[in-house]
Amino acid sequence: MNKPTKKLFLLDAMALIYRAHFAFSKAPRINSKGMNTSATFGFLNSVLEVLHKEKPTHIGIGFESSVPTFRHEMFDDYKGHRQKMPDDIVVNIPYIKSLVEAFGIPLLMKDGYEADDVIGTVATKAAAAGFEVYMMTMDKDYGQLVQDHIYLYKPSYMGKGVEILGVPEILNRWNIQDVRQVTDILGLQGDASDNIPGVPGVGGEDRSEAGAGIWLRRKPDCQRRATHRKAERNFDAARPAGPAF
Repeated sequence: MNKPTKKLFLLDAMALIYRAHFAFSKAPRINSKGMNTSATFGFLNSVLEVLHKEKPTHIGIGFESSVPTFRHEMFDDYKGHRQKMPDDIVVNIPYIKSLVEAFGIPLLMKDGYEADDVIGTVATKAAAAGFEVYMMTMDKDYGQLVQDHIYLYKPSYMGKGVEILGVPEILNRWNIQDVRQVTDILGLQGDASDNIPGVPGVGGEDRSEAGAGIWLRRKPDCQRRATHRKAERNFDAARPAGPAF
């Protein structure tokens, strides 16, 4: 089967903004007014690189809304431990949005939802409409959205080239048999950055994607192991956090 001729890139703005800001932490880009423009400079470079090298027929950029999401309503402590956004990033965001609008690129944003919710929705609908879709981000959580014609596009970083993950790569990365199991693993492991507690005893000592995948696939064989019994005892404690995010 031939690939679709329509190629859509969906960029996770905040993931790329943070990446750009910290990439220049040792040599920040300061303008004549003393403003640290690293986030804007790096983000714009990422957009230009996609436009010139990947030549998408369509593109959109997902931003976060300032309105609390439905996850905050379900779990009061959602992202409760996250550090405040650096001031240098805060002052860059209006400039970045202005640049995106100047390029004529749609800003994808909806109150009550995060950028990955919006990107996932658009990606699924676009793939069904005949697009080849690439979600550009470093966020591993996007792995749960990968399917036929939808890919996780991880930009180059620290000398490592671009990485494109389709269904086979996600299955291998997480050591699972079905992409839908990524959601199970994320819920079981938890996520410190989002203050999702997860279930203690799940995911292996390193709590890696592969470690959690092994635990999930071998669960029936571990009934008598102490680690498995510990995890079972902690399931009830984890349930108030709600479903996997």
